[in-house]
Amino acid sequence: MSTTFPARQGWGLHRVTAFVYFVVIGLVASLNYLPIPGIIDENGLCFGIFALDPFDDLLHVGSALWALVAALTSVRASRIFLTVFGALYLADGLLGLWTGVGFLDLGIWRWGVQDYDLMFKIYANTPHILLGLVALLIGLARPR
Repeated sequence: MSTTFPARQGWGLHRVTAFVYFVVIGLVASLNYLPIPGIIDENGLCFGIFALDPFDDLLHVGSALWALVAALTSVRASRIFLTVFGALYLADGLLGLWTGVGFLDLGIWRWGVQDYDLMFKIYANTPHILLGLVALLIGLARPR
């Protein structure tokens, strides 16, 4: 198992993408803790939309670590990560778009369907929909 930076080893699309997901999701997990003005508002909302709590942070950290382990392990592990992660995040985002809450944070069971404004639902769920869709499509792509 090579642990050098992905691009230097010619890792290919799947492993590099899994590594990029590690970085992106890791940054998301750190948003509540970065002392950068404008990220967390006076109501504790990230970018005025997301109510990230320690449970969400743990989900993001777990996902980021899963992405890293997959990227460092193999193309097969990276494809499994991208496909499963992508399907789960895409489904979570689509459910959130429809009901106002997702399932990964148990929101649909904790709060039930929420009557949020459509634009709010779009803004709040677009990250999961896009991250999930891109991961799923790349995960399902055949290695070259």
